[in-house]
Amino acid sequence: MKRTMIRYKLKPDCVAENDELLRGTYEELERTQPDGLRFATFRLDDGLSLVHLVSVETADGRSPLANSVAFGRYSEHVRERCEAPPEFSNLDEIGAFRVFGR
Repeated sequence: MKRTMIRYKLKPDCVAENDELLRGTYEELERTQPDGLRFATFRLDDGLSLVHLVSVETADGRSPLANSVAFGRYSEHVRERCEAPPEFSNLDEIGAFRVFGR
């Protein structure tokens, strides 16, 4: 199981586009219900910074997001929508309560 946090700050003029692309991703995930994936997105107080929490729970360790057409559209130009490249952090869980389906 791999858990990752991704954090980035959008350019102010890219918020609406990014939100639309993320909505498309979540709509596709709801429709396709891929096994082995837990995914959440949160906007921070500044209105520009976002955090994704991703838990990949597949037998081969591959993320089902790689098969998502909508996520491909979202991630294709994400760096251009950001003030700086997204930061990825692997998460080593100490404890959790009802965050990832427990």
